[in-house]
Amino acid sequence: MTELHYAGITELAEKIRSGDLSPVDLTQHMLDRIEKLDGQLKSFATVTRERALNEASQAEHEISGGKYRGPLHGIPIAVKDLIDSKDIPTLGGLAVLNGNTPNDDAPVLRKLREAGAILVGKLNLTEGAMAGYHRDFDIPVNPWNAEYWSGASSSGPGVAAAAGFCFAALGTDTAGSIRFPSMANGVVGLKPTFGLVSKHKVIPLGDSLDHIGPLTRRVADAAIMLETMAGYDHADPHSLDCSTPDLTSQIDAGVTGMLIGYDEQYTAIGASKELIAAHEAALATLENLGAEIVRVTVPPKTLDVMDSWFPICTSEAVFAHKETFPSRADEYGDYFRDFLTLGAAVTKQQVDDAWNERRAFAEEFNSFLATVDALALPSGVGPLKNDYDLYSDAETLQPLFDKAHLEYTVPFNLAGTPGLTVPCGFSAEGMPLSIQFGGAKHSEAKLCRIGHAYEQATDWHKRNPPI
Repeated sequence: MTELHYAGITELAEKIRSGDLSPVDLTQHMLDRIEKLDGQLKSFATVTRERALNEASQAEHEISGGKYRGPLHGIPIAVKDLIDSKDIPTLGGLAVLNGNTPNDDAPVLRKLREAGAILVGKLNLTEGAMAGYHRDFDIPVNPWNAEYWSGASSSGPGVAAAAGFCFAALGTDTAGSIRFPSMANGVVGLKPTFGLVSKHKVIPLGDSLDHIGPLTRRVADAAIMLETMAGYDHADPHSLDCSTPDLTSQIDAGVTGMLIGYDEQYTAIGASKELIAAHEAALATLENLGAEIVRVTVPPKTLDVMDSWFPICTSEAVFAHKETFPSRADEYGDYFRDFLTLGAAVTKQQVDDAWNERRAFAEEFNSFLATVDALALPSGVGPLKNDYDLYSDAETLQPLFDKAHLEYTVPFNLAGTPGLTVPCGFSAEGMPLSIQFGGAKHSEAKLCRIGHAYEQATDWHKRNPPI
């Protein structure tokens, strides 16, 4: 039997609804586990013990009284510490925001709480959701092996989901920051279509590139989370006025007849040999399940996406921090301060040119993705050893970009299209391997069907870190 903290949301929801599992007992179990293990893993910025137990007690009272809200009712979750939470500090890994305690929840968190989810805490991240850490903040530790990267920027969410501290964690993704931690920690990560989830009251990095999505241990759990989080918000100028996606009703429909594109040359640019072998095995599994694997070639500009991402993201980051940078530049960590300094030097002409390139690429990339049900590709190069020299300063970002191979993640941020990361094996050193399925805008239901079918045919998601 699956240990309670590693169970899936669907399984837990049935027990909670029937009265076989108490939300209070479940929440207490998770809080005890956090207290026991997070001292070494450092995923939490804040643990909301008292508040979580009060919410769990309320959930238990409602459910016993016949007021069951749905599959998240009584389920402990955690969120990245750049999502506003009422009366709980929200710092975004930024010392310059010390003392920031919002008076309201961000709409995305409010939706989850209205669905009955229990917030057990806020999760650590890189400074400002870029790549480096401020010296005053903890660096989350990969639960599989402390010598390996825990991902960026949603490192805390990735670690917490993998370690069984919560059943879902919220992350953000500007260049891969949901998919990198999912890859590094061996969990599921879903970056949705841009604008599908409100970003209001969420500390931005690059406003036109930021996405909010779930990190979970099961594809079905990510689908439940995104269904709940999605929806129009008039307070977010980027919010899409569209119907809430149905991701769960057909998740068991299988993959028969679905077209999955695969570009061998694109994959080989950065992926290790064992990651390529794991991908080929995953595609063979999907083919045996009835999918058709088709050879494709990604648009050439897919390899040059950083040329437009960099001017746009850095300039948007400078705008987001205009109240504190450069006036309080000395309060920033070295890496993020250098990143903002680079952004301040970007000219209007460079930004305009980048936007023209971005619009052309986004149209071409979305059209390309629409020719298949999903594109199979890496989330990154594979397991990476910690190398903090990459984050010592940002005078040149190229070494980090080269090592992370952002050509696998950034295209989906520029185009605003969804990407789903799913575990697909382990390296010789015992570190998780993953595969990403990307699709055209609003293709989350297809991606979840594919990821879920693969997950049900394998057992990678059932393996747990040695903690």
